[in-house]
Amino acid sequence: MSMSTPYERFGRTGQKGRTRSDLIAAARALVASGGMPPTVEDVATAASISRTTAYRYFPNQTALLIAAHPETAATTLLPPDIGDDPEVRLRAAVGEFIRVVMDTEPQQRTMLRLSLEPTTESKELPLRQGRAITWFEDALAPLHSRVPQAQLRRLAIAIRSAIGIEALVWLTDVAGLSRDEVIELMQWSAQALLHQTLADHPKRTRS
Repeated sequence: MSMSTPYERFGRTGQKGRTRSDLIAAARALVASGGMPPTVEDVATAASISRTTAYRYFPNQTALLIAAHPETAATTLLPPDIGDDPEVRLRAAVGEFIRVVMDTEPQQRTMLRLSLEPTTESKELPLRQGRAITWFEDALAPLHSRVPQAQLRRLAIAIRSAIGIEALVWLTDVAGLSRDEVIELMQWSAQALLHQTLADHPKRTRS
């Protein structure tokens, strides 16, 4: 997502684009290294860019961290030609979602911490976008003729609540599970939620 300011849209736009990219790259590297989320000053120093210049691009830490969060333009988590079996589709979507979360865990934890701060009101925060819900709705699309849309939406939300960074933090930090155990449990939870929904909406049989 873009957090561009008017400063970046005028004048030496090519150079400004490179400067912005350097700041984002430095922010991502600092986040990935662990510790507290970097400030604009931290990132400016790491990128060898003056603080004054850095603040022209990112007026505060929130804007910088949002820009540095890993983004994807994906509209689906499913591979091509996966078919219409909802269990297979959901397993694939959940597996890919878990992979993305774990591959970018430091950045995900930073964004989770930021989203929990009571002073953070920005609707730009990735964890407040709800994009994963649409990905799971996509995986469950073959069930439209069997399960009401409202129930599919509820199922997608329930699945998201069981497998995101929030669940990963609790399962590893509190429950003490290994990453492999977390993956297995998240997949089991998603399938259990699906099976319960299917049980609540059995296939209609012709008489």
